[in-house]
Amino acid sequence: MNFLAHLYLSPPNNNEIMIGNFIADHVRGNKFKHYPENIQRGIYLHRAIDTFTDSNEIVRISKRRLHERYGHYDGVIIDIFYDHFLAKNWDNYSQIPLDIYTNSVYQLLVDKKETLPEKTQELLPYMIQYNWLYNYQFIDGIQDVMNGMNRRTKGKSQMNLAIEDLELYYTDLENDFQTFMFELINFVAIEIDKI
Repeated sequence: MNFLAHLYLSPPNNNEIMIGNFIADHVRGNKFKHYPENIQRGIYLHRAIDTFTDSNEIVRISKRRLHERYGHYDGVIIDIFYDHFLAKNWDNYSQIPLDIYTNSVYQLLVDKKETLPEKTQELLPYMIQYNWLYNYQFIDGIQDVMNGMNRRTKGKSQMNLAIEDLELYYTDLENDFQTFMFELINFVAIEIDKI
């Protein structure tokens, strides 16, 4: 799952778990014991979500739709596509409108900027300036993300072409997402008490 899903799957009443869940990709190994306990819990939650996602058969079906063209980048693409479907169908998952939710997340991250790892601090201004979390709901927003990812891989990933595949498999991928998201929400509801 990508940024929006990780944030959404955090307990809504615990900002530190949300921060940990957000920053986890920029934290290596066990180098997070200096963080407060709830940020550590968020990092553990993020990793549990990633493990569950990577081993899930529905996600594997989604990846297989893309693997021939993108190889090992298929998982990254599916994570972003799933964030698209979450943003597009946000009203089915949250009573808080997406624009209000994303603005509150941005404000939280700005307020806690000194807590964030350096790579996250570098990413945050771009995320806010281009309103990634909100714009995931739009095809153009996803295209911008894919173009940026392709530039970061110096063109090797061909992720700039992924919108073609999103449009080709749109209904199937959206169905995959909805089925998987139901399973993932249930998994997190159980996992949150273990971390």
